[in-house]
Amino acid sequence: QSASVFSAASLCVEGSDVLEIGDADFEVRVAAHDTLLVEFFAPWCGHCQRLAPEYEAAATRLKGTVSLAKVDCTVSSETCGRFGVSGYPTLKIFRNGEEASSYEGPRTADGIVSYMKKQVGPSSVPLRSEADLNSFINTFDASVVGFFSGTESPQLAEFLKASSALRDSYRFAHSTDLRIGCVLLIRPPHLNSKFEESVVKFTESFSTYSLRTFIKDNIFGLCPHLNSENRDILRASDLLTAYYDVDYVRNPKGTNYWRNRVMKVATQFQSRGLTFAVADWEEFQEELEEEFGLGLSDGGELPVITIRTRAGHKYIMQEEFTRDGKSLENFLEDYFAGRLKRYVKSEPIPESNDGPVKVLVADTFEEIVNNPEKDVLVEFYAPWCGHCKNLEPKYTELGEKLSGNPNIVIAKMDATANDVPPNYDVQGFPTIYFAPAGQKDQPRKYEGGREVIDFISYLKKEATNPLVLHTSRDDL
Repeated sequence: QSASVFSAASLCVEGSDVLEIGDADFEVRVAAHDTLLVEFFAPWCGHCQRLAPEYEAAATRLKGTVSLAKVDCTVSSETCGRFGVSGYPTLKIFRNGEEASSYEGPRTADGIVSYMKKQVGPSSVPLRSEADLNSFINTFDASVVGFFSGTESPQLAEFLKASSALRDSYRFAHSTDLRIGCVLLIRPPHLNSKFEESVVKFTESFSTYSLRTFIKDNIFGLCPHLNSENRDILRASDLLTAYYDVDYVRNPKGTNYWRNRVMKVATQFQSRGLTFAVADWEEFQEELEEEFGLGLSDGGELPVITIRTRAGHKYIMQEEFTRDGKSLENFLEDYFAGRLKRYVKSEPIPESNDGPVKVLVADTFEEIVNNPEKDVLVEFYAPWCGHCKNLEPKYTELGEKLSGNPNIVIAKMDATANDVPPNYDVQGFPTIYFAPAGQKDQPRKYEGGREVIDFISYLKKEATNPLVLHTSRDDL
């Protein structure tokens, strides 16, 4: 009886709004949708598990606008193989049954909803009246609007080609009632400021490439609002960010009060290769703690200023932000003059470091790893990583075997608690690098096996000086 009660209760649980498709019905189901986002996943994949609730929420919010689907690659390997899925999750956009593009947007519900809304309907919205135009540009994103002499205009054809290629990232609209060809980039009303034009005119000759370049160079303006959707694009440049209570919905005036003060100073430095932005302290709180060591007590009414360069160098403005902009001006002058001390996240330097494996922290990396006289093998690990725990006894044994070797150092660093230097690409754990004596600017990623014998045969080949092994009778 209890079983039947539970099976009846299961009717109360709402079904998922994400379509489940597989080898048997993939083609038929996908062809039934003008636009469809498909996630190719594996149930055991941690990234997929983290994405799942966001993907579900996005599917519910997009219901009736665009559909979301998923394919379990452990069950439907044929379909996943056909679309070249090699990692999880892989997301692709399909149009009328055909693969159209990879999904390159954010992995949050808000980001998926925003990105996929841009995928639906025409890539450029036709405008019939001035009211249409006002309605289109009255939004939180910049708008690219083309005005053309008619539907047969060759310039319109180029504009539509560009809008189709760039629809993932930008909003397009066009009118065919004017006698001239003209494209305007119109900044969102809430970001209008006396420090820059709110409308920028495209003046190059028409081509998809020149339009793309124009949009990319002008879309963000002098000081955009950094958020989870545009962070990757903005962080491809050297970026100064002012973090404070940024809220354009409830407090646009207060938000722009501080932004205008940042912009006033930014105008003096804008030609020197640094990008500027404002961001909400709360939205980036975890990241600020993780990347800059800034906790809740560091935030307040005044903006907190950081710089993060493409090379991964980080700086924090120590002086309090002043309303006249002087402290920001001084900070930027020091930055461009090379007078600022970089912020480096580091654990404390160990009091003793006499073990067979040297413990590295960010503050001793230069001294130990970049010692020009020594070859150094470095393991970057995470305390929670199972593979790292399995490696530990073997890595320690390797250190013991090489403990009598004056020319080689076996070392390890907790990459979650210390900043990893930019020329070491650490994406997963453990990641191991070899930094040869005299070539510290060219560390080599170790791709070999993880048994002691594998490391020794690698070092016999790569070490600058012949290996001196500490061997016991058992090893002979």
